[in-house]
Amino acid sequence: ICTAHSKPKYRGSLHCLKVIAKEEGFGGLYKGCSALLCRDCSSSAIYFLTYSTLCDWLTPAGKNKPGFLVVLLSGGFAGVLAWGLATPMDVLKSRMQVDESGQHKYRGLIHCARQSVREEGVKVLFKGLGLNCIRAFPVNMVVFVTYEAVLRFTDHFTNKK
Repeated sequence: ICTAHSKPKYRGSLHCLKVIAKEEGFGGLYKGCSALLCRDCSSSAIYFLTYSTLCDWLTPAGKNKPGFLVVLLSGGFAGVLAWGLATPMDVLKSRMQVDESGQHKYRGLIHCARQSVREEGVKVLFKGLGLNCIRAFPVNMVVFVTYEAVLRFTDHFTNKK
């Protein structure tokens, strides 16, 4: 029976850390780490490669720095593409992290992937993809505008000397 007023398991981040370490040991703090590593390594490579390539393609010949609109579009598309690649591993990471200590439904990343696909089909790996992409476009537009602004700001001061 689920009640509307059930108490949360954790009373904050330090309490969460303490409970997980007590119930699952030190390794419990790293559940989902393999999926996180796969997610972040591949998506970061795609993220920066996409941004750089799009900036190069969209910057007119003769200009050495991309314009504001180019940065916005390149950053937005880079974020969407990176999250498109990252979402399946993010789904698996989340499933591994919420696997309760007494339950141990998943023995590792491959087992989690197989079980999830067997039970719910391949579409399970893309849960949240639409929302990730909708969020990723504007967020990464701002990230790269800020990145370029900081680069130009630091270039201004380093070139003065």
